[in-house]
Amino acid sequence: MFAPYQLLVRSLHAHPQAKIVAWVLASAFEAVEAGAAVKQYLRDHPLPLRRKIFAFGLGKAACAMMQALADEVPLADSLVITKHASNLTLRHGFDTVSESRTVNPAAQGAAFGPVPIIEGDHPVPGEASLQAGTAAIKFLSQLTQDDLLICSISGGGSALMTAPRVPLEDLQMLTSALLACGARIDEINTMRRHLDELKGGGLASFANGARVLTLLLSDVVGDSLEAIASGPTAPDPTTHADALSIIEKYKLKDKMPASIIPAFKETLKPGNPIFERIQNTVIASNSIALHAAQVQAELQGFQVKIINTGLQGEARLIGKEIASQLKESLQIIGRPFCLLAGGETTVTLRGAGRGGRNQELALAAVDVLSGLKDVMLISIATDGEDGPTDAAGAFVTGETAQRAESLGMFAAGYLSANDAYSYFDALGDLVRTGPSGTNVNDLVICFAF
Repeated sequence: MFAPYQLLVRSLHAHPQAKIVAWVLASAFEAVEAGAAVKQYLRDHPLPLRRKIFAFGLGKAACAMMQALADEVPLADSLVITKHASNLTLRHGFDTVSESRTVNPAAQGAAFGPVPIIEGDHPVPGEASLQAGTAAIKFLSQLTQDDLLICSISGGGSALMTAPRVPLEDLQMLTSALLACGARIDEINTMRRHLDELKGGGLASFANGARVLTLLLSDVVGDSLEAIASGPTAPDPTTHADALSIIEKYKLKDKMPASIIPAFKETLKPGNPIFERIQNTVIASNSIALHAAQVQAELQGFQVKIINTGLQGEARLIGKEIASQLKESLQIIGRPFCLLAGGETTVTLRGAGRGGRNQELALAAVDVLSGLKDVMLISIATDGEDGPTDAAGAFVTGETAQRAESLGMFAAGYLSANDAYSYFDALGDLVRTGPSGTNVNDLVICFAF
């Protein structure tokens, strides 16, 4: 299965319900597998008639999406900007794709060639991100109004590619300040859109009149098109004033370079004629993953309730709230049952520890669940990467607190230091999947066995 089932089982090690939990998680990951989502869309939707088809991939899932696209469509040229590159040697052809010929049209008479892949920097844009932005603009310059550009966009693209209107060092300082203060991803991306030539519909403006089809994996709550990778081909409803309000909300004016505010520029808005030739479609999302987990858990005999589809806010607060809801549900729902939630929380840095939002959420649940029998809370990033660590998340049971305390570790102390990674690593309770090749926010799943 996707996000290998065996890796999930191994992460859950000796837990007696490891295989059942892994099946539920793996089913959620498999439902939003990037390549499969691209192929399904192309097989269900005929492509418009165009002389040449070009492909541009951006984000953590860009390689998988590009491979699937090239399996279905003959490409004149392509470019991928991602975080973790994998070797891609794709069919390239120059045939016109007609309304009736959209599935595997490259099977005959197509040459094979390597795909240019740029590994950008994430979560703070760097020199590689800057080079990626330059390469993207150059790639787009070859398009004409007779062509079709298919963009495969997934989370992480905001940092991986940039064409900023301020010095890179200033953008890095701003990004680091936003991440440290606990700003939501939609707020961070609002700032980015107003500072970057390629965001907020900017990429579409470089397409020289070509028709653009953008297939999106949503990694934002609510699936707002302008927030996914900062909306390179989407209209932006936010304004210069919205960007300024975020600075005021988090009291960032004295923590960021003076170049930032003068560089703010209005983005392309809904109704702009440029979007008449652009179609943006979400093909995989957190809600799809949640539904797949629900179906699999029900097949395993659990009563299932989706309790939140839009998690946002401080990870430590959300962790306590969900753990409390699990504890309360023990009194009103018969076992076995499963509670599901999805979204993306934030972490305000207070200490110098290691971790990510999913690990911090799980750590906050430890004391709430302490002593409860046959329960588990697991929080996991669907891209397989939780913060700057090698873990996708962590899991907690009613025995976690006691096990940790026997080693002299107390959850509250580690939480105050933002050091969830050290806590769960010592217990062997980190979940490691490696980069998953997809990215649709986070999943929090609670079990009562």
